[in-house]
This record gives sequence, C-alpha cells and structure tokens, in this order.
Amino acid sequence: MLAVLGFLTLGTFMVLVLRKYATAFVAIIAAPVVFAILAGRGGDLGDMAVSGIKTVAPTAILLLFAILYFGVMMDARLFDPVSRAIIRLSKGDPVRICVGTAVLALLVALDGDGTTSYMIICSAFLPIYRRLGINPLVIATIATMALGAVSGSTPWGGAATRAISVLHLDATAYFVPFLPSLALTGGVIVLLAYVLGVRQRRRIDPLVIAEVAQELAAGRTRGGGTTTTITGGSAGAGDDGEPGTVTPRWRMWFNAGLTAVLLVLLVLGVAPLVTLFIAGFVIALLVNHPQLADQGDVIKRHAASAVPVVVLALAAGIFTGILTDTGMVEAMAKSMLSIVPEGMGNLIPVFTAVIGLPLSFFMSNDAYFFGVLPVLAESAAQFGIPADEIARAGVIGQMLHSVGPASAPLWVLLGLVKRDLGDFQRFSLLWVTLASLAWIVFAVLTGAISIA
Repeated sequence: MLAVLGFLTLGTFMVLVLRKYATAFVAIIAAPVVFAILAGRGGDLGDMAVSGIKTVAPTAILLLFAILYFGVMMDARLFDPVSRAIIRLSKGDPVRICVGTAVLALLVALDGDGTTSYMIICSAFLPIYRRLGINPLVIATIATMALGAVSGSTPWGGAATRAISVLHLDATAYFVPFLPSLALTGGVIVLLAYVLGVRQRRRIDPLVIAEVAQELAAGRTRGGGTTTTITGGSAGAGDDGEPGTVTPRWRMWFNAGLTAVLLVLLVLGVAPLVTLFIAGFVIALLVNHPQLADQGDVIKRHAASAVPVVVLALAAGIFTGILTDTGMVEAMAKSMLSIVPEGMGNLIPVFTAVIGLPLSFFMSNDAYFFGVLPVLAESAAQFGIPADEIARAGVIGQMLHSVGPASAPLWVLLGLVKRDLGDFQRFSLLWVTLASLAWIVFAVLTGAISIA
C-alpha cells in the first residue's frame, strides 16, 4: 500500500509540474502532504517536514552564498580580460576561436546561471563569429555543453542542488570525487570545440580569415585591446559594479585570486563548502563594494536569483522528509528491486547515468530529480551503493538537458544566435551525446560512480 501511495505521490507531482498545473514549489509540497494524509500520517506532517528541512538547511545556505558570490564576480566582469585575451590570441583563426569559446564557457558556467553564462559568451564571441562567417550554432553547442557539465554538476548549480537536497547529501562529499571526471569531460568539450573549429575553417574563405587577423592586430596596436567592431564585448564594471566604468586592475586580479583560492580550498576540503562561500562572499563584497549602501543594493539585486533556488531546496527537504518518514521511499525501492535481475544490482549507478540521458533531455529537472532519482537512490542503497554515486550519475545527463526543450535558458540562447530549436538540435545532438557518453566513461574510470 505504501509503495502505491509513493508512486501516486511521484506521479501526481510530475503531472502537476510537466502539465504546468502548479509551480514546482507548490507541487513538491502539496503532493506528499495529500498522500501522507491518505496514509493516515496527517498528524505527523509537522515533524516530518521539519526533519526534512533540517537535512537540507546547509545546502540551502550554500546555494544562497554561492549565488551571491558569483553575482559579485559577474558584476565585476571577472572574465572580460580572459575573453579579450582569447580573441587577441586567436588571430582570426576559427579553430582557436572555437577552442577559446569552450575555455571561456567552462569558466563562466561556474556562475551556475544559464542565462547569465549564455549572455556573457555571446556578447564576447558572437561579433567575431559573424565577422568570420562561423555558424552561430557552433557557439550555441559549445556553450550548452559547458553549461551542462559545469553548472549541472557544481553543488550551487540547479541540477546538483536538487540532487543534494532530495538525497540529503553533504555537498563536499558529493562534489570532490566528481572533479576528476568533470575535468576530463571539460577536456573533451575543448576537443570537440577544436573539431568544430576545423570544420568551420574549411568552409571559410582564407582571405576573410587573413583580413580579420589584420583587423585584430590593428586593434591591438592602437590601444592594447581589440576593436569594438570585432569583439563586441561588454563594458567593464566600476567600483560599484555598474556597467560603463572600468574595474581597477588590482581589483580584477584580487577577484581572480580570490576565486582561485576558493576553488582550491574547495578541492582540498579545508572547510565545508558553505563556510568557504560565506567567507568568500563577505571578502568579495567588502573589496568590490566598500560603501555600505552599495552592499545592500548588491544583496538585493542578486537575491532575486538566489531566493527561488533556496526556497525550492527547502521544499525538497519537506518532500523527502515526508516520503522517507512515512516509509513510502523504502516501499517503492523494494518494489523496484523485485524486478532487478539477480547479480545486476551493482550496475544501478551506470544504469542511472545511461537512462538519465534521455530522461534529462525530455524532462524538467524538477520532475527528474525529485520524482525519479530518490527511488533509484533507495534501490541502490539496498545493495550498499551510496546515494552520492546516484547523485553524480543523475547529473551526467545535464548536457543533454541543456539542449532539450525543458531547459529555460536555452530559449534565451536561441534568441541570441537567432536560430530555432529544430535547427539547433539537429546540429548539436551528436556532439552533446558524445560528450555525455564520455562523461559516463570518465565517471566510471575515476570512481565517481562504481560498477563493483
């Protein structure tokens, strides 16, 4: 009976979200509450909800300060010097430009926000793509792969946030073992960008490439930068982060150093992620916005991005708290295990990664991570497989999710490159699938997910 109620809870939640009858926040709370009452546990709802919230509170706080931190870095145009340097070094060569696009896309995806990442990449590189005649679908493909890999797997990115919240994981324990496979996947994305660049260079008139190279050289000679006509670019940000003024060079170097130190400490596990990002945000805020009034404005501005994510993480805690304490998750897992062939339980993480590719493409992250992943994790637990592995396996599908119709930032990207969804998917699907399959292989080889 509990298994049936559990599957009805998941089914109701997914219908409400996929059919857009309710927001994810409303659906993720309403569905388990209704079926917990039907199970006769209505009197325990308060305790179960609080129990679930306690487990996700550290993750919610991490999300809040990670989003605020990277918001300050984006205000300071942290990656502008990188994009200008890449364009100067490219010398008009489409291969170098595509590789440079991948490098910058992987860096800006650390922000965790797809719309922001796409706008930064396109503002930096679309003008030179158009000047050379490079197919704009190339920049869209590279950007979606980078966003799916980096933003999809970082604990402050949307997908991993859901996985960590719904499975009640420690963010550091989830993320650090994932880094080797993520780094290798980043290398594959750069390699695929190289291949795409070679294909584009073959179809572009060499005279056009030579002409653009001369324009870039002339731009560097005139002022140490590239011409505005070619690079497009975005204005720097001043002391208060407002567009149109220039960030002092020392502050740019400080921000780069602070971000690098933060990521190194994260990998070394010196302190919990939430502690690192709280400290990093406070330092970044004091250095980039020393005026008290400016600090308040910055927090208010970026809270608009942070609050919906934090609220959803807390709602996920209520969802899993109710399903776990009522026994529904365990009952569902046992019913699923009954159909797993003898001796095949050790392959659940790989199965999760493989089946997650098409599911992530078609489904919203809310439906997949809140509806499918908890049952897979509980099934894996019966074989002694930790939930961290299921979370890592689950997010591998994010590159395909980033090119699917359920990815909201994709529609912004398509507007920027002025192409429709069908054209983009026909062009990108092969490359994104190859990168996703490579990520599964790397995850197995590095031990991020196991088959033993």
